[in-house]
Amino acid sequence: MPLTLAGTGVPQIIQKISGSAEVKQHLSDLGFVVGGEVTVISTSMGNVIVKVKDARVAISKEMANKIMV
Repeated sequence: MPLTLAGTGVPQIIQKISGSAEVKQHLSDLGFVVGGEVTVISTSMGNVIVKVKDARVAISKEMANKIMV
């Protein structure tokens, strides 16, 4: 399921990241890697704030939909 559908406060393991090479590289730079753990902190109008590698990161709904957990 895409990250946008994940429950708040529940740690998830990233299974797949889709999108262009640039999008994948950008997400990787932010700490989103396959096999990594990500936790949704909150959502606002589809945009998501997540905890990844001990950091909080805000990503758009479009980016969150490319991350499968």
